[in-house]
Parts: sequence; structure tokens; C-alpha cells
Amino acid sequence: MRKMLTIISNVLRGGASRNGAELVSESSTLQAVLQLLAVQSEYANLTAPHDHDPDPPPYSTQCQSPSVSPPLTQTPHNAAVEYKSLMHTTSGQSSGHSGPPDRPLTDAVSSEAVVPKIACIDPVVTSDSSISEQLNTDPSVTETIPTIEKNNTIGVPASPGQFTHHKSPINLVPSPIQLIPAVAISSSNITSTDPIVSLSPSPSGSLLGLDKSFPEITHSQAEGTPLPEPQLAGARVVVSARTYADFTPQATFDIKKCDVHKLEEGPAVQAVLTREEGLQYYRTMQTMRRMELKADQLYKQKIIRGFCHLYDGQEACAVGIEAGINLSDHLITAYRAHGYTLTRGGTVREIMAELTGRRGGIAKGKGGSMHMYTKHFYGGNGIVGAQVPLGAGVALACKYQGKNELCVCLYGDGAANQGQIFETYNMASLWKLPCIFICENNKYGMGTSVERAAASTDYYKRGDFIPGLRVDGMDILCVREATKFAAEHCRSGKGPILMELQTYRYHGHSMSDPGISYRTREEIQEVRSKSDPISMLKDRMLSNNMASVEELKEIDVEVRKEIEDAAQFATTDPEPPLEDLCNHIFYNDPPLEVRGTNPWSKLKSIS
Repeated sequence: MRKMLTIISNVLRGGASRNGAELVSESSTLQAVLQLLAVQSEYANLTAPHDHDPDPPPYSTQCQSPSVSPPLTQTPHNAAVEYKSLMHTTSGQSSGHSGPPDRPLTDAVSSEAVVPKIACIDPVVTSDSSISEQLNTDPSVTETIPTIEKNNTIGVPASPGQFTHHKSPINLVPSPIQLIPAVAISSSNITSTDPIVSLSPSPSGSLLGLDKSFPEITHSQAEGTPLPEPQLAGARVVVSARTYADFTPQATFDIKKCDVHKLEEGPAVQAVLTREEGLQYYRTMQTMRRMELKADQLYKQKIIRGFCHLYDGQEACAVGIEAGINLSDHLITAYRAHGYTLTRGGTVREIMAELTGRRGGIAKGKGGSMHMYTKHFYGGNGIVGAQVPLGAGVALACKYQGKNELCVCLYGDGAANQGQIFETYNMASLWKLPCIFICENNKYGMGTSVERAAASTDYYKRGDFIPGLRVDGMDILCVREATKFAAEHCRSGKGPILMELQTYRYHGHSMSDPGISYRTREEIQEVRSKSDPISMLKDRMLSNNMASVEELKEIDVEVRKEIEDAAQFATTDPEPPLEDLCNHIFYNDPPLEVRGTNPWSKLKSIS
């Protein structure tokens, strides 16, 4: 009996842990079953009376009498063993070691879970060439495999093997065909890898019953129905089949109240976002972010040369402004222009090719990072603050032509102290120009913080006689609602308005600036973790059931592919030839000759 207990204990100790999610190998369990049968036979020979037939019939023709050896359930309860289960251990007396028994063996492994001595194991090869077994019982024996509980249905795939009841005798001669133990059964959630699991529900107080973190393993199957196939933990994958009808079509969000200057009321403190708008905003901002990160990579590889000012971190400003105005409106900005080129109609391929100076760039490879243009978008200007008077001139044209259009004129906090900006304020206010002056305050002008550069950091009040707004520039909905408010102000004939967008750039001023000599990495990481514009929009949509995680991941994959294709194009497209150098100097003008680097070299300019 001690040998039997030792074999069972070794099998249980050899079981893989739940964290490993590995099932006990079929070969080791088969060896253990054969050893148990051999010990039973030896025990029967020692305890059987010696006055009966010395040459009993072989096992293959006659089942052994139940009185020859006691069934496993007759194991005394004081014979405890060490049972190393998954996630817990019950120690006791094992292999000669003494100790108080915490749990009898029959609590952990019931007699129904082990092939009884009267069972017959016949190898059966199923149609899919897998090996299963059939348990056969003798009609004279009352101890049989219990009926499996039928009230706990578990939806797992059925196995081609079946448990069937036959009345044929047992054959203890090992078969050359490898047997799969009938006692190994998988659970519904495939988290149990115990080597031996009871077919019946775990008794009260049993080892499985105490472990609440792993559900009780019971199956609901009628006699003769297929048993579930063993599976590894996490093998089942739930595929989302949600349709558009499952999502919230729109939701209303509370947004931060804007600080106002010379205004009786400010923008709304609630914003309505539709599902389509949210997905479009997310895709555009993600494209902008990935495009800038790819530009960073190409610059470090020396494929992009010269000035390069990245926009990552400020995506909510560009996307929110564009969402608050019309495509027919006009926009001009400074040298951090990649994002606005995208929102104004440029493609990723054109922007990346322009950064690498290729012929397929948006400015034919002659503008670079700071000089990109599209319809109703006037750049990209390299001179600090110089775009502000130009923007006022565009607004003057809008008013002169009477098209009910406006111009958005952007500049940074570093340019806010330029004298030409105040001159522009004055003229725009006098002439009631439809101009939205927007200061993108990203906290640093090159490497100087705003507190060190400006006596007053209330940039939205710098217009003095011009109304102003201070807006959370990291929230796309705040920017959108404030831009709509400002656009309505201008279109109503009230003149210009000033907006300050409080935002943050993750990169340095340009690629030549590491960005950590005047600020800490911890400061950058804190903004990323608390105020990232893309994460903020994503959380809103997920928490309000406006999109699924899988759907947003699909967008991410598509965006990455688009960026990689654009980068491939930007590195393989040819550079512009010399004869294209002077083209497009004038718009819609007949060809003219342009002097080259010396008086006798002539180049032709074509509009």
C-alpha cells in the first residue's frame, strides 16, 4: 500500500504548475498507472489465500475478484501523503516521513477518479488517429464509474474520444499502443493542470474546494457523449463580433472652462462628440504623432537634414483648430508646421518627401521642414513672428472680398514679445479684421521658460483692447469649442480675437535641441502620463462605449503602415533636378529667365 501511495504522490508532485500551464505528460502518467496495476497484482498475491487454484486464469479472460484486494477507497484516512497541488501544498506523511495529516488522500483523489482494479482499459484508435481508451466494468461488481453531473454545462470543444461502458474483462498486459489516461480531464476555463481530477464534484472541504481562485471542475455530459479535449490556459480566444449598433453614436463631455478677457461669456463647458468625429480625430492625431516620430528617426539617420521642428505633444491644437473652422478659411503658422500641413490637406507622403528634399514633396523638395504650403495654407515661416502681419493681410483680403472667411494666425510664446505682433494687433482691431490670433504656449521659447522670458505670462490678455481666451490646449474638445466660439466672433463682424492654447511639446525646440538641459525627463513623463491628447481622447471613447480597443488598434496598425510606406517613398523618390530650381517663383506667369550664380548662367522659371 505504501508503494501505491508513493507512486501517486510522485505523480502529483511531478505535475506542472498552473503558472506553467502544462499538462502532465501522457507517458509519465501511463507509467504510473502501469506501476499501480503491478503493485495491486503484487498486493493481491500476498494477501490472497493459498488454498485455491495455483494457476488462476489470466486477467485477459477473467476479472479478478473484488475480495482479492481492497479498492483504493479503503485506504485508511490516517495515511496522509504530501500533495503538492498548483498554488498550494498539503504536507503530511509520505515515504516514511511522519507528520500530522492535513488531508486524507481520498479527499484529493477520489476512487472514481482513478482506474479501479476491476476496470478494463482497451486502446481504441479513433478516426483522427488519436488514442483514447474505454473503461470496461464487470457485471458482478457494484462499484462503477459514477454518473457525471448534468447541471453544470461547460461549453468546450468535444473530444473524438468517448467514455463507454462495456462488460469485458480487464487485460493487465501492457499494450504497445500508448494510452491516454482516462483520468486526465480538462476544465471549462482550462486553468487546471492537476494530473488527476475527479469526475464528480469536489467534496466539501476538499483540496480543490478550498482553492477559491480555481473553479470546481465538473462537466455536464450524458453517458456516451464526447468528453472535452484538454486545452492549455488561455487557448480559447474570444473574437469580438460587435457591430456599429453596439456603440454609442454620440456623447456629451464636460470640458474645462476657459479663462476670458473682455468677454461677457466664454465657450461652452460641454462638448458633444460623435463616434465618427472621435475616430477621425484619433486617426489624425495618431498619424501626426507617428509621422513626427518617423521624422525624428530619419533625422538621426541623417536622411533629413537642416532645420526640423517636431510637433508631437501638440496634436490637439492642430486637429482641434481645424475642427472649429472651415476648409475655405485660411491659416498661417510659424516653422513648427508639419501638423498643420496635414490637417490643411497635405498627405503623409508629400510631407515626408518634402522633409527629405525629394521631387514628390509638397513643395517639390525645395521648401523643407519650415516651408510647406497647401491651398489656404501659407506656411511655414522661418522668421520668428513674421507670419503674424502676413496673417493680418490675409484677413484683410477676406474682409475686402466679402467672402465671410477668416484667417487663423498662429505663433509661439517665444514670438509673443515681438514688436511687430503688437503693431498687427493695433491694425487688426482698428479695421475689425476677421483674424484669430493664436499663441501656442508650450512653456518654452527655445530653451527659455515663459516665466524667465515674459513679465506677464497671461498671453491671452496681451491684446489689451482685443478680447481673449485661455484654453486647455491638450484637450481637443476644449480647443474645438473655443475655436468655434472665436470663429463666430470674427464672422459676426466684431473684429479680431486672441486665444492662448496651453500645450506642451515632447521633443526639444528642434532636432538640434535634446530638450532635457532646461527641463527634466520627469517633467516630460508627467505630462505624457496625465495630459497626453491622444490618450485623453482614447479614454473618453472607450469609457463611453464609442469604440472598442480592437477598433483603435486597427487604426494604429493602419497608421503605422501608412507612415512606413511614406518613409519608403521619401527615401527612394529622386531629388529635384537643377532645371527645376527656379520654377514656381510666380503664380500663373509666362516663363522667364532667371540669372544663376553668375551673370552668364541663365535658368528658366516656369509657373
